[in-house]
Amino acid sequence: MNPPGLVIVWRVTEVCDLGCPFCAYSRHLRRPRATADPELVMTFGAVLSAYAAAYSRDVLVSWLGGEPLRWPFLLDISHIFKHTFNLGVGVTTNGTALTSAAVRRRIVEDFDELTISVDGIGDGHDGLRDAPGLYDQLRASLTGLRELKAALGRGPRLRVNTLLMRDNLQAFEDLCRAVAEWGVEELTFNALGGRDRPEFYPDHSLRPEDVDGFRQALPGIRERAARWGLTILGSNHYLHRLASTARGTVLPVYDCQPGQRFLFVDERGHVAPCSFTVHGYGVHVNEIHAVGDLHLLPARLAERKRAELLAPCCDCPSTQVFGKFTRV
Repeated sequence: MNPPGLVIVWRVTEVCDLGCPFCAYSRHLRRPRATADPELVMTFGAVLSAYAAAYSRDVLVSWLGGEPLRWPFLLDISHIFKHTFNLGVGVTTNGTALTSAAVRRRIVEDFDELTISVDGIGDGHDGLRDAPGLYDQLRASLTGLRELKAALGRGPRLRVNTLLMRDNLQAFEDLCRAVAEWGVEELTFNALGGRDRPEFYPDHSLRPEDVDGFRQALPGIRERAARWGLTILGSNHYLHRLASTARGTVLPVYDCQPGQRFLFVDERGHVAPCSFTVHGYGVHVNEIHAVGDLHLLPARLAERKRAELLAPCCDCPSTQVFGKFTRV
């Protein structure tokens, strides 16, 4: 039996073309914007490729931003990762680049997963993203991707991720039905967090009663969504995490088995168990020269965690730890 897969989430740019009031990468914020060094990405990609072959292990590299499809090197590097390095490739995008037929073709040919951020219906989504007309663009782009997948007989899994807040919670089922009609196969969700834009959080974050109502409604929504061809992911443990956050109850995670199934890489090349522990547990990719270095990385990360438990671990915000991507 092959070992479980390894997911690498790599944030390659802090640049974004949207103006979301809840996001630290909004184009309206005056701040430095780092981007990844493409040579460094390629070098580490070769190590990942050798590691996957040596240990007969599936490795998925999923690009994150900012807006990763606006990073100029992303499509060419993704092609090499997929067809030369034999790695899985995914991306989480706001979808603005998908209006291009050429980009959609590259996505179908070179990607295993495509996750699009959609937070509401029509003007509700456009207002949250400060992008008039974006929702209609996404509908057209996703419909085009679905048709291209059908014509070629291949293509990425299409997923939507939605950010839950008071503003859009009541429209969750309507959103599920809409994106299912676009050809989306899976939907994930996460609650609005307060770290990126604390000024936005108090008036829009989920309250305990909001989460309680969502948890009660979700089984029925899941059942109906399945009939539309849409799978809503997220474990009961993950729903408990959302409820605890809304109530202000901490959920520490002392042993997340760091690096065994998930790694985060930031745009400067630091590898860590998650995006919240880069400063403290992070190791630069320049220190991971060979297959053996990567194989020993989980033990190295675990030792750093044992030596000093960072504040985020005392109330873990890493959604994958709690089963955000679990099928129920």
